[in-house]
Amino acid sequence: MISKRLPLIFLFGAVVSTSAFGRHDSLLARITVYWARGGGGTDRYTRQHKSSTGLRLQQGHCAVDPKKIPYGSHVVLPDGTSLSAVDTGSAVRNRKAARRLGRTNYERNAVVIDKFFETKRQALAWANSNPPFLNVKVVPPNAPAVAKPNITNSQPIALSPPVPATTQVPATTTVASVGSAVRNPLGRLGR
Repeated sequence: MISKRLPLIFLFGAVVSTSAFGRHDSLLARITVYWARGGGGTDRYTRQHKSSTGLRLQQGHCAVDPKKIPYGSHVVLPDGTSLSAVDTGSAVRNRKAARRLGRTNYERNAVVIDKFFETKRQALAWANSNPPFLNVKVVPPNAPAVAKPNITNSQPIALSPPVPATTQVPATTTVASVGSAVRNPLGRLGR
């Protein structure tokens, strides 16, 4: 009986694991920074702008554990910034920063994403102005593109409050003064 279920369990596990990156996953990440110029904290590959995928490192790239976040994925931060996963490193793979800084098991088990900056000053300014743990969305490289909503409006924006039109109130309508209690149709008092 168990031998008949084993292939089904294996097949179900394979389907679940391959579909894990088929949608936009949200996960907790420890965001660290690294840079190309301006002091220690870089290696010779980073100083030469070389990533582990062969792409030239630039602003908007990040290092990830490719077993957790595939290369080519886009990591979307809560502020809307999108980072391309093109690099990796041993500290990212072993999650050293999350294990040391995490206060709870959830934080200690977070993935580590290393955001690339050109200079040390830019990297430290970003790190000091953002929390160390963020919920990020991971968009895999094979995910269909989501259409961005068109938020343009042909209506001009009024910078001053509208001038009330002078209209007569019908005699059957009662108008409540501002701040007085009004009974709504459901019978509850409201303002």
